[in-house]
Amino acid sequence: MQNQNQSNQSQLSNMTPNMMNTQAHNHGGHELFDAHEIIAGIISMLDQYQMYDQHIQDPELKDIVKRQTAFVTTMYNSIVGSFSTGHDPQIPTQQYKMTQSHTATYGIKPGAPKKPNQSVNDLSDKGLSAYMLGQTKTLATLLAMTALEMTNPVLRRVVADSVPNFIEMSYEIFLYQNKHGYYQVPQLNDQDMTLMLHSYTEVPQQNLPQ
Repeated sequence: MQNQNQSNQSQLSNMTPNMMNTQAHNHGGHELFDAHEIIAGIISMLDQYQMYDQHIQDPELKDIVKRQTAFVTTMYNSIVGSFSTGHDPQIPTQQYKMTQSHTATYGIKPGAPKKPNQSVNDLSDKGLSAYMLGQTKTLATLLAMTALEMTNPVLRRVVADSVPNFIEMSYEIFLYQNKHGYYQVPQLNDQDMTLMLHSYTEVPQQNLPQ
């Protein structure tokens, strides 16, 4: 760490005033605060995934934690790299690949009422996977909103390209929960669903502006 700090200081000392001025004006003020927020949020996710991993029992959920942690760590490095330099990251934005089947189970089954845990011993895969889903959904929303107000084109693209990956990770956790009955999905009856699905009609293409 000391060698890294010395290297950073050496790089700064070798920069001309014009180079430093260009670097300083590479981001808007609002963007800097937003970037700090998303980077801190990603750090928080990675830190908490480490804590969750200590309590998870299901090997399948442990595998999801492992794969998502590895992917998000690379994403973190790419965002930090583009944020600090304003240039393309060394590793381009990757595409997250889930391993879950895309088949969802519909319907509600009765179960015990939920309540807060009374101790850490009450932690379960059901709750831990819910915490994971909450974090990936929050980060997907945060990165999407932040990308809308980015001024640096490189950082904006890296952040925007990361949104679909958090959406995919969220979907993977949802599918895991749904498969195990942790996340149940109600449906409308057939008549109501049919009415809702046919509530709109397409417009003729020739009426669209050229």
